[in-house]
Amino acid sequence: MHIEILVEDSSGAKLLSFLVPKIIGEYNSPHTWNIHKYKGIGRVPKGLTPASDPQKRMLLDQLPKILRGYGNTPGIDAVMVVLDSDNRNCASFLAELQGLAKTNQAPAHTIFRLAIEEIEAWYLGDREALQRAFPRLKAQALKKYKQDSICGTWELLADAVYPGGSSKIKKEGWPLSGQLKHDWAEKMGPLLSVEANKSPSFNKLCQGLRRLTGQSPALSSSEQVF
Repeated sequence: MHIEILVEDSSGAKLLSFLVPKIIGEYNSPHTWNIHKYKGIGRVPKGLTPASDPQKRMLLDQLPKILRGYGNTPGIDAVMVVLDSDNRNCASFLAELQGLAKTNQAPAHTIFRLAIEEIEAWYLGDREALQRAFPRLKAQALKKYKQDSICGTWELLADAVYPGGSSKIKKEGWPLSGQLKHDWAEKMGPLLSVEANKSPSFNKLCQGLRRLTGQSPALSSSEQVF
């Protein structure tokens, strides 16, 4: 099976480059995939034509065109779109994405996976890996964290692993935050367990990929976006 994987930023793409082989096996054994990074999540356009400049590569802005293209391209067996939920209502957001896929005749095996609230929640779901990646981890900063909660997830992680915490990162501004997120992906990707993670949204990512590739029961139509 060949899977096209879309993710909203470079740090997410870097993380998935480590995770996908762990979940479904090494590349071309037998499955293949491409991981496409974008420059932000953007927003779903109201019409079928992207409203933004395609050079900006905002994922949701371009998604209708992308899905239509995949639906008309031989050799693409499945599509997975990975997004942060941020502060959106997940049920409404997923329903919107499902409607977008149907309207644009996406491949039958198109699934969406949300990191709740942000992809850093997946790091917080594996405290053993986190401690190994960041030996000076400030565990106290994470004491009150409730897994996959809406709480300012990346800021919480920054407070635990970065000297000066999230306030210093925000003061420095761009591109420091992007560089750090990429660094976190580089450090955490090789260490994350795909079996022992406590993040429900991380586990749904793993389940979705395994179902797509026939390693667990197939996705029903009602499950494809969850």
